[in-house]
Amino acid sequence: MSVLSSRCFHCEEAAFEHLESIVWANGVTCPHCGSMSGKHYDLRKTRTGLRKCSDCRKQFTVKVGTVFESAHIPLNKMLQAVYLMCASKKGISAHQLHRVLGITYKSAWFLCHRIREAMRSGDLAPMGGNGGAVEVDETFIGREPGKEKKRAYHHKMKVLSLVDRETGKARSMVVDNLHPKTLVPILKENIDRESRIMTDEAGQYHHLKNDFADHAFTRHGAGEYVSMTDRTIHTNTIEGYFSIFKRGMKGVYQHCAKHHLHRYLAEFDFRYNNRSALGIEDGARHASALGGIIGKRLTYRSVNCP
Repeated sequence: MSVLSSRCFHCEEAAFEHLESIVWANGVTCPHCGSMSGKHYDLRKTRTGLRKCSDCRKQFTVKVGTVFESAHIPLNKMLQAVYLMCASKKGISAHQLHRVLGITYKSAWFLCHRIREAMRSGDLAPMGGNGGAVEVDETFIGREPGKEKKRAYHHKMKVLSLVDRETGKARSMVVDNLHPKTLVPILKENIDRESRIMTDEAGQYHHLKNDFADHAFTRHGAGEYVSMTDRTIHTNTIEGYFSIFKRGMKGVYQHCAKHHLHRYLAEFDFRYNNRSALGIEDGARHASALGGIIGKRLTYRSVNCP
């Protein structure tokens, strides 16, 4: 039987029950006043999923206070979209979703951004530590708005990524330039000072040894991708992450405006950090993404504002 044959993907009542089991794992909670009195009025006979708080007297469903709030798409279809985005290694386009789910392209596009917002972890804990290796590298995608096309990468959008070898987790961010005065503060905020930093020979990383336990690099320009003296010195792990990111962005999404890029990065980070190699399969990845909807809100107007 197909995974998508599950009742929560086809029945809206079952979809609400499934989402409630994740969002309200500790009991029904009013999103307006935070009450967990357990005496909320059940109005589900009036409208699917509807309840009324016994304290503040306001009505609510499990979607209120999440990225799904005010969404007019049936919840079971939104759960299908979450599953498809979590199960597709390089993503699934909004055009594909609009055809599969039978909704408009505009709705599918906005739904994808809601789901990406749910995937954004916001984790600020430093990576590495205890002498562990953290790989650092940058890549380029698309074109900076308003910049003339030139040689090399100056006209492209710039992405900085970090991969912790011990945990196998990645963290990516959009940066305006690759100057050391821009990158070094970001690295110091996101990487533990007791970490070994692995990079290529790019000039912006030359003085990292002053801020971290160690800094080693390989000379890609000379054809060196793994150090011959120490086989742990390489950036192959992060290059593997970039290969998935680039194939998804170029092959599936094809175009991305700069003010949306951080959400696409959150999507690829989420799938990479919850991949099968770490023992997390599609079902658990789907549940984790749904757990991330809480306390986040995205409106169509805010998504379209640069």
